[in-house]
Amino acid sequence: MLLLLQYTLIFASVLLLVALGGCYSEHSGVINLGLEGIMVIGALGGALMMRYLPAVTPGFLMVLLTLAGAIVFGVAYSALLAVACINFKADQTIVGTALNILGTALATVLVKAMNMSINPDDVSSTIQYVEPKKSFIVYLGSFEFNWFMLITIVVLAIAYVVLYKTRFGLRMMACGEHPQAAASVGINVYKMRWAGVLISGVFGALGGISYILAGVSEWKFENGVAGFGFLALAVMIFGQWKPLRIALAALLFGLFRALSNVYIGIDFLAALNIPSTVYNMMPYLISLLVLAFTSKTSKAPKAEGIPYDPGQR
Repeated sequence: MLLLLQYTLIFASVLLLVALGGCYSEHSGVINLGLEGIMVIGALGGALMMRYLPAVTPGFLMVLLTLAGAIVFGVAYSALLAVACINFKADQTIVGTALNILGTALATVLVKAMNMSINPDDVSSTIQYVEPKKSFIVYLGSFEFNWFMLITIVVLAIAYVVLYKTRFGLRMMACGEHPQAAASVGINVYKMRWAGVLISGVFGALGGISYILAGVSEWKFENGVAGFGFLALAVMIFGQWKPLRIALAALLFGLFRALSNVYIGIDFLAALNIPSTVYNMMPYLISLLVLAFTSKTSKAPKAEGIPYDPGQR
């Protein structure tokens, strides 16, 4: 059961980080369906940092530089969404979908090219980070405490304060509800929406690097992030775009995802002889059921997905 708790907290941390990123973006008025791609690119930035930093790098500095590498890559990639959807008023759904497809493909090509430049016979899309990964884990007896668990709690607290207690957050949410009204009182809607998308890039990247560090000490980038970007969107919707509700939803989805990793070690689940593929499907089936039963009562920001037109009233 301790292992179930450990994996639940790890997967919940990933989902919460990414869902909060989507929450910022949608509160500003931009639907970020590209979270999956942002996770992959952010994970690539962090993995490259871990691979090329000297082995003698102190643990705390390794953590900071890895997070910085992930954030830089994630923000740069999310800027593509901002330019296309905010400045050029492109369809947000299409752009987000394109970023998801491009993210995995781009990361795979880059890693393969990098590996082949070192060893022409190595055509894998894998990056190893055996030793650097240890910097992110503290062993508390038989429980592995991952620093992303603490980072997630801090990010959650900051998100709540920023969105509901600061002028910046209230202005951002105004741009997602009625951008023309916000502009009439001097709020720069374009800047607020850019801020929302770039913040989603920061959190999406953190979610990506935390996801690949949750398992083995290497990652094959052609596998992507197993749909966690879309699961995070379901968590965000189930949480009604509110940070505290999103946190509870992330714990629920994280529990179902963790079951696929540890069900063999839980006696009553192992006795059911349910195929492992069923446990792997559970988070996605739950997301479909949740969205089916909650879609009618969901209250998304009113102006999300609608390009800002200064002349519209």
